[in-house]
Amino acid sequence: MECPHLNSSVCLAVDSSRFPNGSPSSWCCSVCRSNKSPWVCLTCLSVHCGRYVNGHAKKHFEDTQSPGGSQRRCEKQEKERTQHSVCMDCSSYSTYCYRCDDFVVNDSKLGLVQKVREHLQSLENSAFVADRHRKRKLLDGSPLNSKLLKDSGGASALCATGLRNLGNTCFMNAILQSLSNIQQFCCYFKELPAVELRSGKTAGRRMYHTRSQGDTSVSLVEEFRKTLCSLWQGSQSAFSPESLFYVVWKIMPNFRGYQQQDAHEFMRYLLDHLHLELQGGRNGAARSTLPQDGVKLPAGGKCCINGTSTVVTSIFGGVLQNEVNCLICGTESRKFDPFLDLSLDIPSQFRNKRTKNQESGPICTLRDCLRSFTDLEELDETELYVCHKCKKRQKSTKKFWIQKLPKVLCLHLKRFHWTAYLRNKVDTYVEFPVRGLDMKCYLLEPENSGPESCLYDLAAVVVHHGSGVGSGHYTAYASHEGRWFHFNDSTVTATDEDTVVKAKAYILFYAERPAKAGADPKL
Repeated sequence: MECPHLNSSVCLAVDSSRFPNGSPSSWCCSVCRSNKSPWVCLTCLSVHCGRYVNGHAKKHFEDTQSPGGSQRRCEKQEKERTQHSVCMDCSSYSTYCYRCDDFVVNDSKLGLVQKVREHLQSLENSAFVADRHRKRKLLDGSPLNSKLLKDSGGASALCATGLRNLGNTCFMNAILQSLSNIQQFCCYFKELPAVELRSGKTAGRRMYHTRSQGDTSVSLVEEFRKTLCSLWQGSQSAFSPESLFYVVWKIMPNFRGYQQQDAHEFMRYLLDHLHLELQGGRNGAARSTLPQDGVKLPAGGKCCINGTSTVVTSIFGGVLQNEVNCLICGTESRKFDPFLDLSLDIPSQFRNKRTKNQESGPICTLRDCLRSFTDLEELDETELYVCHKCKKRQKSTKKFWIQKLPKVLCLHLKRFHWTAYLRNKVDTYVEFPVRGLDMKCYLLEPENSGPESCLYDLAAVVVHHGSGVGSGHYTAYASHEGRWFHFNDSTVTATDEDTVVKAKAYILFYAERPAKAGADPKL
């Protein structure tokens, strides 16, 4: 929203001596000393914790609004009430106004909010560079430590880059981090040539996501490419994807604002729009629809969602056969449907089992969900099939077969279900394999597939923490060069397989195993 309080609430000069030492994202609250979710008041530059920690940032604002007893101070108090209402997240640099009770997208007349943002970014980057220099100096002076770092893959950990939360944008960050670790997909975009979308006075200027900006020369492919190029290069601890988010606002109206969104819905919109733009080469930026070497398109483009195949459909695209049989006359109907992901129900008998070790009895597995998706089922009264032979709706059965598997199999576990009044979450733990997911038994013609062509290894996992789709928090686990990392917005930490398999997965990304790899235990 456009905040009217910025001119009276944002200080005219940024005094570095009033800030704590260290990186802004790790600053401590001046009251409780917590370093979780630090916010800086843009009036007095004091640092307090967010409302989901101990709420001292909001209390700081409320304390300045309390009226005093002396009437001689009324004028001063009235002026102070318009101050201390705007603060900035020290990790994501998003701005919030307590008087408006909403995130702020505009700036003051003098551009003071942007000056504070750039100053915090400079402090964060300086602290990150200094920390990297200190670590490298320590490693250079110790051959033993250098060997340990090399053996443990620590060099990759130093290069991992987080994504700053711009205001409930964890749904976007989790998907972007997952896609950035799909090697063939990510490499294609990173190798695309840069496209200059602006010229004249706006050339080279950083664009922040505001509804008031009228720039129509936007390219989702270009901003997606730049975001992927900023990850894993090790030049900063966290990257702010505000330019990409601005394009998302422009071309995907459903995701405007700062409300929590569904990560799966965002992923589908993102892939669909990338696919369409790669087909058409928008904004005068002619894009080749053919992927780079090593990514072959399917013959005839059968896996295309719409028209010519692109890197999106060549990597994520598969084909389902939908088989419907009339129970009255036995007529069989077959239809082939392309897909980019499969949405799997969690079987009803497992929906009360919330954790792996909560109770005795069978654990829900990914195989249970896949079997439920592909098993023969009788359609209920609301889904009666129109039989072309009987000329009317009849009772029938339905079964899915996978006619063609994709290079990257994306499995979405349907954890959110509508009831009469609200959307509930199915918090069941679903066991999934890290290696050797065998999809051969779900194929329409398994005899035509090779022994290794149906095996998949886990590449990334998106997890939803919380109770509802409109709330909670999204994080992601992903494998990079043989090591697992946990991506929690701007924070990236190394982790292990034991931690990954305990996660309550929402979206699973499985990459097709190269044919030369040996067989592993199957699902």
